[in-house]
Amino acid sequence: MVRATLYRGGRKVSSPATLAETYRQLRADPDGMAWIGLQRPTAQELHSLAAEFDLHELAVEDALEAHQRPKLERYGDTLFVVLRAARYLDAPEEVDFGELHVFVGPDFLITVRHGAAPDLTAVRRRMEEDPDLLALGPEAVLYAILDAVVDGYAPVVAGVQNDVDEIETEVFGGDPSVSRRIYELSREMVEFQRATRPLVGMLHGLMAGFAKYGTDEELQRYLRDVADHVTHISERVDGFRQALTEILTVNATLVTQQQNAEMRALAEAGFEQNEEVKKISAWAAILFAPTLVGTIYGMNFDTMPELHWTLGYPFAVVLMAGVCASLYMVFKRKDWL
Repeated sequence: MVRATLYRGGRKVSSPATLAETYRQLRADPDGMAWIGLQRPTAQELHSLAAEFDLHELAVEDALEAHQRPKLERYGDTLFVVLRAARYLDAPEEVDFGELHVFVGPDFLITVRHGAAPDLTAVRRRMEEDPDLLALGPEAVLYAILDAVVDGYAPVVAGVQNDVDEIETEVFGGDPSVSRRIYELSREMVEFQRATRPLVGMLHGLMAGFAKYGTDEELQRYLRDVADHVTHISERVDGFRQALTEILTVNATLVTQQQNAEMRALAEAGFEQNEEVKKISAWAAILFAPTLVGTIYGMNFDTMPELHWTLGYPFAVVLMAGVCASLYMVFKRKDWL
C-alpha cells in the first residue's frame, strides 16, 4: 500500500498504517471518506479491498492484470475507470505509458497504479489545499485525477511537436536515416492515440449522467473543462499521426527522386565511358592495320612475295596509309571519332 488517508468535510482526519485500520476507522465515521492509493498491489490486497467495498470481480481482475484499454464501467454504486497516463522521454523519443485504475464509491476512492506515471502526490496535495472541493466527495477526486492525467499529456504533445518539426527539416535536408525515425514516432503516436481517444467518449459519458446522479454544479464545470482539454489533445494527436503519414510519403518521393537522379548520373557516366571506349577501339583498329602489314614483312623469309621488288617498300607504305585512311573514314562516319 502506498498511502491511505481518511477525510471528513474535506479535511484530513488520519493516515492509517494498514488496510485493516483504514476499514475500521471508515466504518466508525459515517461522514468520512477514504482515499487509498496502491502501486502494483498483490492479489491479497485487492481481494481484501473487494471484500470490504464490494468491488466487482471483473473490475478486480482487470486491476490485477493491467494492460487494459481506457474505459469507464459502472458496477452498482461503484464506478471503475481505467486511464493511461503518459510522459515523454526526449532522448529515445518514446512515450512512456503508465496505467491507472480507479474505483469510486460513495465513501471511498481507490487508485491502483501500474507504472511510474502518473504521480498522484501532487493531486492529493492539491485536493487537501482546497477543502471545499475535496468536501464534494470521491467524484471530486476522480475529476482531479482525470485533470492531472490530461494535463500530463501536454508535455508529450509539445515534445512530439518538436520532433515532428525536426523530422521535417531532416526530410528536406536529405537525411537517409529519417525514415526509421518517422516510423518509430508514428508507432508511438498510435499508442498515444489509443490512450487519448477513448477518454473523449468516457468524459461525455460522465457528463451525460450529471442529471441522473445529481452531480454538483462545480464538478460539472470541472469535468467540462477536462473534456475540452482532452478533445484538444486528441485532435492534436490525430493531426500528428496524419502529418507523419504525409511526411513519410514525401520522404519516399524524395528518396525515389534521389535514386532516379543517381541512376541517371550512372547512365550518363556509362554513356560517356562507352564513347571513350569506342574512340579507343577505333584508334586501336586504325593502328592495327600498319602493324599487321609491318609484322608480315618483318618475318624475313627468303621466298616472300615482292621481297626483292624495287617498289615493294613504297607500296607497303601506301597500302598501310590507305587502310588507315579507310578505317578512319568508316569510324568517323559512325561517330566513333
